Amino acid sequence: MKIEGRNAVSEAIKAGSTIDRLLVEKGLKDASAQRLIDEAKSRGIKIFFRDKIALDRESVTKRHQGFIAEITDYRYSELEDILSYAEEKNEPPFILIADGVEDPHNLGSILRVAECAGVHGVLIPRHRAVSVNETVIKVSAGASAHVKVAKVTNIADTIEELKQRGIWVYCADMDGQSIYSVDLTGPVAIVVGGEGKGVGKRTKSCCDGVVSLPMFGKINSLNASVATAVVVYERIRQTLTK
Repeated sequence: MKIEGRNAVSEAIKAGSTIDRLLVEKGLKDASAQRLIDEAKSRGIKIFFRDKIALDRESVTKRHQGFIAEITDYRYSELEDILSYAEEKNEPPFILIADGVEDPHNLGSILRVAECAGVHGVLIPRHRAVSVNETVIKVSAGASAHVKVAKVTNIADTIEELKQRGIWVYCADMDGQSIYSVDLTGPVAIVVGGEGKGVGKRTKSCCDGVVSLPMFGKINSLNASVATAVVVYERIRQTLTK
């Protein structure tokens, strides 16, 4: 798997990801490029300097910014890892569940939101959804190196398990009650749906409640990652003001 772009490569290095080799465009002289090269050297990472045309050929996203790192496949976490992480931080679990997100740009943006907001982990389906690939990593701007992502076989069964562990599960959809009238503090998991289809019918029926964002325009839905950001930060607002 390839990690492309300065932010993504820098965060992968900081996170201690196993980088098999780092391709760097020849002739880069700016300070940020040199800092990144020096950091890679200090970690003992093999660096290969290549012409820009060679990096263009290697690039998957076509936006490598002069840096492409080749790593072993993305290492997924388990649900237990996410719950243990919350316990280590002495915080109530705060989990995102992406139900059928197929666009890697959306998943990348969701991981970026999750990392910025202190979400303990993100759950994605094992099938019929995008995995953490090169585009996801690039769009996440390095967040994928720090956010725990777990693949689960069945979203509905996982929701039931979370509920048994005392975690309230809400899905974000158009037909719910206003998010501003729902208590999102404490141990919470929030389900966001994929592009177009939204949250699946069975998934929704398993949740403790459905929350929605008020819409005042002619378009009745937001991009999945944008909606995620709004919901996540409403949870943070409630927690900080409680």
